Amino acid sequence: MSSPLHTPERVAIIDKVAEIGPAMAARAEELDRSASFPYANWDDLKAAGLLAICIPKEAGGLGGDFVAYALASEELSRHCASTALTFNMHVATTLLVGEIGGQLDMDAEAQEFLDARRRLIWKGIVEEQHIHSQPFSEGAQASATAGYATRATPVAGGYRVSGKKIFASLAGAADFHNVLAMVEGDDRVRMLGVPHRGEGVEIIGEWDPLGMRGTDSRDMVMTEVFVPAEQEWLPPGHFNQSADRFPYFFMTLSFSYVGLMRAILDFTADYLTKSGRRDLPMKQQGWAEMNLIYEQAQALLYRVLGEVQLDPSPAQVRRAMSSLVTTMEGAPQMASLAVRVCGGRSMLRPSFIERAYRDARCGATMLPWSVEVCLERLSRSGLYEDGET
Repeated sequence: MSSPLHTPERVAIIDKVAEIGPAMAARAEELDRSASFPYANWDDLKAAGLLAICIPKEAGGLGGDFVAYALASEELSRHCASTALTFNMHVATTLLVGEIGGQLDMDAEAQEFLDARRRLIWKGIVEEQHIHSQPFSEGAQASATAGYATRATPVAGGYRVSGKKIFASLAGAADFHNVLAMVEGDDRVRMLGVPHRGEGVEIIGEWDPLGMRGTDSRDMVMTEVFVPAEQEWLPPGHFNQSADRFPYFFMTLSFSYVGLMRAILDFTADYLTKSGRRDLPMKQQGWAEMNLIYEQAQALLYRVLGEVQLDPSPAQVRRAMSSLVTTMEGAPQMASLAVRVCGGRSMLRPSFIERAYRDARCGATMLPWSVEVCLERLSRSGLYEDGET
């Protein structure tokens, strides 16, 4: 669809995704069956230059902003939702050091630090096609800024990092796992690029989840892993500032789920048309309900994207969280309706609806802004003054 958000520059990026999307869709069933990482899809992303979607044009990227990425992620998930989620982990790093980092308050020393790291990351992605991931979750804290058990000990030339990250997407594919860690006695969060093949890095466990099976989100254990100083991607403490001042960063996973909702609609329309059942009133009613859920989710998301800014108001933050909840709860509701509309055979593999139902149900649990976290915050927002408990 078109909207005021769809500028020519953003549409050009979306078109790149749409061009490679059908090949990804053709691989999606096998990826789901095997719960394997979508390497071929990532080869397509590389060939299209999309690894650099949010890297400035002058640095060799596509020059996309936060909204361009949101719209591209929506399109990507129409074809392969697992690939869209893994892509989010990579792009998140470029957003943090790029567009988001560029809006933060920094002194000259911090700005010099960030400029140097940007050059390093951008060069690695553009010229060497490095893949980045961001395994933040540790399984102990619901909040993105409530503290981390992963510890970084300063040593000559960098840090020694120890800790565990759960749901480390791209566990077997990323070149860098960009973890959040704390230095003893320092309350500033550090963002450190742990090398995938670094000594002391271990990927453990099996990956056999309900849905989103192509993300390869096994656990990662780090034991005294050396991280060079130049792989500290943000000035110390600036992730804290990003989290506080640009909370939209934590809703990026929902973009993929809006795209999945669109794919469910596309499949259902095709099924009803080709099966000759589109004239049945009960099918039409289910179709209408599905469209209502989708339009509500996309409209709220697009409103949020239209007002994205640094230091949003409390009302704007509430809208962002409301958008995420609407999407993450709406996607499985839509998929459930699609099972009813498309009938019993839609529950059998390799039905797209069967896979979409499982994929859709996973979104509500994803931290840091899980549905439970957002609802807990929304339940108090606007009822209490700052500092009131």
